[in-house]
Amino acid sequence: MEIVTTAIEGVVLLKPRIFGDERGYFFESYSQREFEKQVCRTVFVQDNESKSCYGVVRGLHFQKPPYAQSKLVRVVKGRVLDVAVDIRKGSPTFGKHVSVELSEENKRQFFIPRGFAHGFAVLSEEAVFQYKCDNFYAPESEGALAWDDPELGIDWRIPAEQVILSEKDRHHPRLGEAEFLFDYKENLYAK
Repeated sequence: MEIVTTAIEGVVLLKPRIFGDERGYFFESYSQREFEKQVCRTVFVQDNESKSCYGVVRGLHFQKPPYAQSKLVRVVKGRVLDVAVDIRKGSPTFGKHVSVELSEENKRQFFIPRGFAHGFAVLSEEAVFQYKCDNFYAPESEGALAWDDPELGIDWRIPAEQVILSEKDRHHPRLGEAEFLFDYKENLYAK
């Protein structure tokens, strides 16, 4: 896999080597050895999948310590805009975000480290989204930010009147109102 760095250290895009012929294609979607060598030393413990229609925005979600999560995300059907927001107080990129388009065609994956809020918007008629997490889901540890916080300045590439949200995602605080944020100086991967 080829690792593409982004404007925020630690947030990377993974581009697989795809082998195609008249039968179709093959690619290695994940290798623990290669991931640890090129990206981050962590172990993924849970895989999740969601299906959504055009206009759905999920996010911006995170889990607080001790259940903080890294995510490795990809799209197996359709197309999404995926977003990672740095919410580590003291970080030189605090409040900044990286957004990338993931699709069944480009087969790219996006790594969101611990200390970031994550969300995505469905740009195609339908999308099937898969992600690996390096910590188990813990509902008591949920945190989130408002998807439309003007301070974040995220262009979701969907008209606001067409955005579809869960009831929960309609009521998250803005970054400036958040009760919990990560500390840039804390090693979120220390055991």
